[in-house]
Amino acid sequence: MQNGDAMSPQDSKAAGAEAMEEEKAQDQSQNQGCVEPTAPPLPPPSPPPPGPPEYPRPRLIFHTQLAHGSPTGRIHGFTNVKELYAKIAEVFHISPSEILFCTLNSHKVDMQKLLGGQIGLEDFIFAHVRGETKEVEVTKTEDALGLTITDNGAGYAFIKRIKEGSTIDRLKSVCVGDHIEAINDQSIVGCRHYEVAKMLKEQPRGIPFTLRLVGPKKAFDMIGMRTRAPKSNEGKIVNGRETLRLRSKGAATVQEVQNEFEEQATKKVDDLLESYMGIRDLELATTIVEAGKDKKNPDDFAEALDSVLGDFAFPDVFLFDVWGAIGDVKNGRI
Repeated sequence: MQNGDAMSPQDSKAAGAEAMEEEKAQDQSQNQGCVEPTAPPLPPPSPPPPGPPEYPRPRLIFHTQLAHGSPTGRIHGFTNVKELYAKIAEVFHISPSEILFCTLNSHKVDMQKLLGGQIGLEDFIFAHVRGETKEVEVTKTEDALGLTITDNGAGYAFIKRIKEGSTIDRLKSVCVGDHIEAINDQSIVGCRHYEVAKMLKEQPRGIPFTLRLVGPKKAFDMIGMRTRAPKSNEGKIVNGRETLRLRSKGAATVQEVQNEFEEQATKKVDDLLESYMGIRDLELATTIVEAGKDKKNPDDFAEALDSVLGDFAFPDVFLFDVWGAIGDVKNGRI
């Protein structure tokens, strides 16, 4: 293009583009060597929350038989009652749901030998399995049926005691050790003993209701198989004053047997449980005594008990009687 000649629109656009490219190149040369600021790096993600703790399983070997007769089995590696039943069931190739309850050192239906929350390190475990199912019709003639209920810690409530001369005592087909499976065809499997006792207490007087019961299987000609197995110290801590304490929550622990105060206080609390709630439960009574033995006043005791057994919603009058019983034993008044 000659000087003085008019610039065409196309030439004007080209010149503008060249000027913009030159300006951009100048800016890049001025900023060369500079680093644009960036945001600081994000912190690493938080690790996932830890899962439930792995409770150690004590390596203690126990001998076991079915109460109606069986070879002797060996079990270990359990930390609560449900796991204990599963181990026994595995040894004898039965379902854990077949086991009604266990007794210690006796194949008989002896409620004084009932396995609760503690097993002596030399104890022999007898498992009582489901036997005959029966249905009985009951009519309440008084407020109390005369039953004391307990449970096996794995969903089965059963009869621990029958009061002489009571409504239930007159029904000779009902026996100590019978599992209460249903009330009026309503299954109560999975209910705790205090829930079952409450249901029975709420049955109206004069109106018949039905109990479906399952008795433990009875022995016939297999008594000779119930010999005590030779003692084995494999994996055991040999100390006659120690027991394996089973817990519904947490690890099983080996601990000293109860001292005289704890034993007497536990028996008194168990008596109060029967009086107020119609149940017997030495493990529950032991937990109550443990919550109260070091407390200075009933308010602290009630708070401690609520933290470990809040689901029971014990009435205040029961708590005060328990507090009084623990104090009486502690001070030598019993």
